[in-house]
Amino acid sequence: MASRKEVADLAGVSEATVSRVHNGVGPIKEETRRKVLEASEQLGYVPSALARSFARSKSGNLGVVLPYVPKAHLFSAYFFSEMLSGIGSKARDNGMDLLVMFRTPGEVMNYTDLFRRQKVDACIILGARDEHEELAAMQQLQQEGHPFCVMNQHFAGQSFTEVDADHVEGSRLAIRHLTDQGYRQIAFLNGPDSYSNSQERMDGVRLGLKEAGMELDPSLLLEGNYSRRSGIEAAAIVADRLHEIDAVFAANDRMAIGVMHGLRERGIGPADFPAFVGYDDSDAAEMAVPPLSSVRVPFFEMGELAASKLMHGSVGNAHKANNAVVTVTESARALLPTELIIRASSIRQ
Repeated sequence: MASRKEVADLAGVSEATVSRVHNGVGPIKEETRRKVLEASEQLGYVPSALARSFARSKSGNLGVVLPYVPKAHLFSAYFFSEMLSGIGSKARDNGMDLLVMFRTPGEVMNYTDLFRRQKVDACIILGARDEHEELAAMQQLQQEGHPFCVMNQHFAGQSFTEVDADHVEGSRLAIRHLTDQGYRQIAFLNGPDSYSNSQERMDGVRLGLKEAGMELDPSLLLEGNYSRRSGIEAAAIVADRLHEIDAVFAANDRMAIGVMHGLRERGIGPADFPAFVGYDDSDAAEMAVPPLSSVRVPFFEMGELAASKLMHGSVGNAHKANNAVVTVTESARALLPTELIIRASSIRQ
């Protein structure tokens, strides 16, 4: 079946215009409408019923739920800005607006109320935790038939539509890069265990060590909260054990850079740093001193895919995002590939 993009290219218009023509939304020039319909007929294009229902819905909003993070510049964080950009790109192409909502600290989001009050037509959930109340709220959404997608969090045993990255493989690649160079005392600074991607990073670390004939040393496991401040705090432990720790793998770049910062505050210069590998491959990684090796996560493509799955109901056995094969591990869970980017921070001199 032809895609909306193919119709747009043939008609010489945008994808959003194709969507508006087929859904009778907004003022459209007669000549433009005719070109779109002729191109659609020529290519055999049929818009999905779900996309049509979204375009004709009462709100026209795609909801995005973000976590409440005190004293953090949420939209400047690479993680959120890239995903929101990807979501927004697809929403725009489908003639929808984004309604961004923040969780209230200490409270479970009432997702169903967003739909009942017709504030949103579909919802993407970021920052969810693996907690009973959160799970129950999403199960209610599913039981009532509301379209939603969970990003960067996995709920085992559920059939929620989920989009994530392959954090097990990403972490395995980071550890094998370090062990292949002879590093043996590798400290791992992870995030809270209530996030599934923290658990998956841990699984990847264990796998990478096992492949290298090594075991995980519990004394080298550190926990932060994905903030730079928690990395600075972890630097105290790394500094005290600098005689034995020869590498640090952090679950995101902000914590890795925080550890570097904390070591500098203690008078330890880059020449005496352990090897470092971060995670996310944010803009800051390349600008760090030394430049930070990091696991690249396709956040923008994750956002695009999450929005696309909601718009078009595309839950199948395989997808593609920017020519990258997306693995579907369960009926509705899609994993995008990760990639290790090697820079000076992890190369043995």
